[in-house]
Amino acid sequence: MCRIAGFTDTHTTTDQLRMMVEKMCMLQKHGGPDDGGIYEDPSNTLVLGNRRLSLIDLSHEGHMPMRYLDRYVITYNGELYNYLELRNELISLGHHFKSKTDTEVILAAFAQWGSLSFCKLKGMFAFALYDETSMELFLVRDSAGIKPLYYAFHGGSLCFASEYKAIEAVMNEKDTTSNWPVYLLAYGHLPEPITMSRLIKPMPKGFFLKYHINQQEISLQLFSHFSYSHELHSAEEVFQSVRHSIDSSVQRHLIADAPIGVFLSGGLDSGILATVASKYQQSDLNALSIYFDEEAYSEKKYQDVLIEQLQCRSHQYLLTGKEFQDSLISILNDMDLPSCDGINTWFISRQAASIGLKAVLSGLGGDELFGGYPSFYRMHKSMLLQQLPDMLKTIGKQAASKRLNRLSYLTMDGIKGQYLFLRGHFTPIEIAKQLDADEKQIWNILNEQPMLMDPIIASSSNRASWMEFNMYMQNQLLRDADVMGMKHSVEIRVPFLDHDLIQLANRIDPEVKYGGELPKQILIDIYKNDIPEAIWKRPKMGFSFPFSQWLAGSQFVQQLMHNGSPSTRSNYEKFMKGKLHWSHLMSLIILNHQKAI
Repeated sequence: MCRIAGFTDTHTTTDQLRMMVEKMCMLQKHGGPDDGGIYEDPSNTLVLGNRRLSLIDLSHEGHMPMRYLDRYVITYNGELYNYLELRNELISLGHHFKSKTDTEVILAAFAQWGSLSFCKLKGMFAFALYDETSMELFLVRDSAGIKPLYYAFHGGSLCFASEYKAIEAVMNEKDTTSNWPVYLLAYGHLPEPITMSRLIKPMPKGFFLKYHINQQEISLQLFSHFSYSHELHSAEEVFQSVRHSIDSSVQRHLIADAPIGVFLSGGLDSGILATVASKYQQSDLNALSIYFDEEAYSEKKYQDVLIEQLQCRSHQYLLTGKEFQDSLISILNDMDLPSCDGINTWFISRQAASIGLKAVLSGLGGDELFGGYPSFYRMHKSMLLQQLPDMLKTIGKQAASKRLNRLSYLTMDGIKGQYLFLRGHFTPIEIAKQLDADEKQIWNILNEQPMLMDPIIASSSNRASWMEFNMYMQNQLLRDADVMGMKHSVEIRVPFLDHDLIQLANRIDPEVKYGGELPKQILIDIYKNDIPEAIWKRPKMGFSFPFSQWLAGSQFVQQLMHNGSPSTRSNYEKFMKGKLHWSHLMSLIILNHQKAI
């Protein structure tokens, strides 16, 4: 796991390129504290940089940027979970390896198969691979979009990095777009491809970008994606297949030459991962948990049940409201792109780092694949409501009821309107008041981006899965997990997003996958004899904190809101009266904090 950066520009000297890449690497050092390296192209038109967090082959043989066959160079961020199988195949084809790293396997695979090698890679990754002979640079991002990669292509030059802020710091033009607050207030984050800049874009997942230095042109090409089918109907066979796939995924995700642990919230998904992981790590398993004095939010009693059964190394951490309030400004500054979530991951990652862990397993992805959210039973209703005349959908847009005023979002076609109806924060009329803008202008901005191909999926539950996987998880959960984990030099691994497991889940008939009385009934049925009944019968809480109480007691928040616009102050008063959700307030906190810095 690392942080990467690079810059190519035929109109800039190598010294200038090197200075900019070194600056980007230093700004990302938290994500790669163990080692750093710079590569300069012999033609003096390209510089690549790397900051390394050593997890596989801790020796200097893993140093990056890494060369292969005196022709190929890579700077790489991620983990390749099928690298041992690929390595053996490549050895049989005549390749030789100097290291035990997955990095060298990617280079050898490219030397053997070219860009066709990208679809053979299974893991979480974002890398830049350069062919000195053809003078072609490839930027590649994994099919689930687990690892981040941003780039800016302008005037024939190409700049890229793992973090948005790293590119922003070396951009000559300050082109901050005025539209990003609209998306933040509507979504609670910035949905891809939106950033705070018109020039800096996220690399699409499952794509590679090809840039030829002499031609100074880029092209994007899809190499991997996921689709849905209903071909697996037998519950018994599905249960066996899912169990085997999760077991294999956890085993692969535990591969590391450095200490590793698991986040143990006390819920079903993390309980499954910890239970499976304990088979392979036994007494060496490190389980990390956060609990609170506020009993309504604390999951300690469920954590204790799992810890007692697993007999693992337990690291439970009491987080107080005062510590939250003391850390809030640091958390806001540590965000890469604005997001109302990720605070919980910031704290648990800090705890992981404090006990010497470099990688931790997370249950992220289980809800999206197997039906853990309310949207899985609300999607059908939203599809029906979307067919109503627009006049009926907008009649309640100024109503006090959140459900009624969010109904106006269904005037937007397709999955975007359904997402904002089910998960949106403020409505366009509320955003217009907050930003002192015209409501029609807000609608135009939200309709313009993101441009989404409406998925043709017959099952409303699979449609909800697509939405949660490609929108909520992609734009908020994965981004926040990576940013907040790497701020503390901790890699967050997500076994539920194993490539083979995703493909398997997407092939299961919805009646089997989502059937039953409880959310994620399929996982309960598979693991109910392995997981204590108290865990799978408990009400779903999610990974949440007593945010409402803590934010209400924050003097920093109070001052920030009082210094804001009349609409900001009005919304803060609603929050203090319990009429505004804490996540909506967080969007306003982030917006006003950005204005203040």
